[in-house]
Amino acid sequence: KVLKEVLGVDVAQKELVVTIGRMFDDLSIELYAHKVFKNNESGFVALLDWIKKLTSNELKVRFVMEATGIYHQKFAFYLYDHGRELTIVLPNKISNYIRTLENKTITDKSCSEAIAQFGLERNLDQWHRPKKIFHMLQQLTRERDQIVSERVNVKNQAHAEKSEVEPNERSLQRLNERIHLLNKQEKEIKADLEMIVNGDANLNTEIKRICSITGIGKLTAIIVLAETNGFELIRNKKQLTSYAGLDVKEKQSGTSVKAKPKISKKGNRHLRKAMYLPALVAVKHDKNFGEIYLRIVSKHGIKMKALVAIQRKLLEMVYVIYKSKQEYQKEYSALKESSALNLKDQHATLASS
Repeated sequence: KVLKEVLGVDVAQKELVVTIGRMFDDLSIELYAHKVFKNNESGFVALLDWIKKLTSNELKVRFVMEATGIYHQKFAFYLYDHGRELTIVLPNKISNYIRTLENKTITDKSCSEAIAQFGLERNLDQWHRPKKIFHMLQQLTRERDQIVSERVNVKNQAHAEKSEVEPNERSLQRLNERIHLLNKQEKEIKADLEMIVNGDANLNTEIKRICSITGIGKLTAIIVLAETNGFELIRNKKQLTSYAGLDVKEKQSGTSVKAKPKISKKGNRHLRKAMYLPALVAVKHDKNFGEIYLRIVSKHGIKMKALVAIQRKLLEMVYVIYKSKQEYQKEYSALKESSALNLKDQHATLASS
């Protein structure tokens, strides 16, 4: 008896390399069909027709694919709109899984087979299409990030040109024109973001609430919500830090192997990047974060390690504020201690009476 059917998809720019596999009631696995389709709508239609002929109607086929830049998005949206079960896995998970197999040669076909086998062996979460507003915000914030990076490069080129013995005035003029254009485009993107946020009253309220956290500005709040789809699939703080790649990776074995603990960086780099400057501000202007920073620095002597801890703490705080619908209180620990002391006094008064 077949317990589970999975279609593993290796996504490329122009094609989808797929493998169908099934698991039987004795937990044995069979990969029994393989084919290549175009990565466009006609290819999607042909793929679904092909699957229909090869699979039974008793079980729903689970589609499993890697998050390969933007090339998987059209197919993922198509499957979701057609009511198919879909899981999107981070590439590093599949890469690590392939290393555990006996395959010596890695091709598109072998990758699709490995993805199908991975889907059969694991209990995977269902992927949900991002809300339209968060998808739009994500596109705009990522475009702005590219513009800012490009502007830094152009400014460096302009500085190098000015430092020449005989600077080329025409080159400097072109570089300054590019900087002016990039500044203009960044302003346009910020205006678009403002218009989208102001057009949604609930989102605007949520962002204002998140901005009550010291160091978190409007742009940072937008990036966090856009990159997490409003924390749609985030169930706890540990999962959030892992998704951002801020989880700690440690390797230790016996007495000979003891690597320094460090963050994995295997996650959403846009989230990590967005939390860096807010962490600096929080350490400087918030007593709670400042104390955490000083305690870690005094213990380990590494400032960056303390700063990463603050980034993680801030990201977790955004999640808590968003879920609890309450504003951040700087003096929360003092208030908590004060209420505990008052409660202790009340108990003492009752006992004496």
